[in-house]
Amino acid sequence: MSAPVVAAVVLAAGGGRRYGMPKALVEYEGSLLVERAVRTAREVCDPVLVVLGARAVDVWRQADLDGAAVLANRDWETGMASSLRTGLDGLRGWPGRVDAALVTLVDMPGMTADALRRLAAHAAPDALAVATYDGVRGHPVLLGREHWAGVIETATGDEGARRYLAGHDVTEVDCTGLADPTDLDVPPPAGTVAP
Repeated sequence: MSAPVVAAVVLAAGGGRRYGMPKALVEYEGSLLVERAVRTAREVCDPVLVVLGARAVDVWRQADLDGAAVLANRDWETGMASSLRTGLDGLRGWPGRVDAALVTLVDMPGMTADALRRLAAHAAPDALAVATYDGVRGHPVLLGREHWAGVIETATGDEGARRYLAGHDVTEVDCTGLADPTDLDVPPPAGTVAP
């Protein structure tokens, strides 16, 4: 039997209100956050879908998204759930079978291919898995295709899949030490050097 096909869905549509600009366009250690997220995902997944929203045309023009399919979320201002729905809908129409989606966020520059691989190892059409760091749930999240319709139906606002996951058995996958789960919510204070 062939290995499950795992697609990555990079959520990169937000306007970054607290940050002051869309995080997809934030430069971090020499590349844009969206480029880092796509590059990391491509090490593990094929296909890679990146969901854009705020200033999508600017992101598309400025970022090297080679090897990723770009989806536009027109409803990005309603919250992360609309981007998750956009990504999963894109996968449902993908040519060729995809068994599971690995959902990752643009604003986690410390995400690693090792953490994605550890989650992807649990891929199956009925899989539900979430990365934990020191016992706290975080990202990425693995959603088997049998769950996509339910996630699309229940995802609202900025919650994403949280409500759906709360009502189901979820495998917690310890990624402590494999990746830094910190998200970039606000820019570094003035006078400090950005990472």
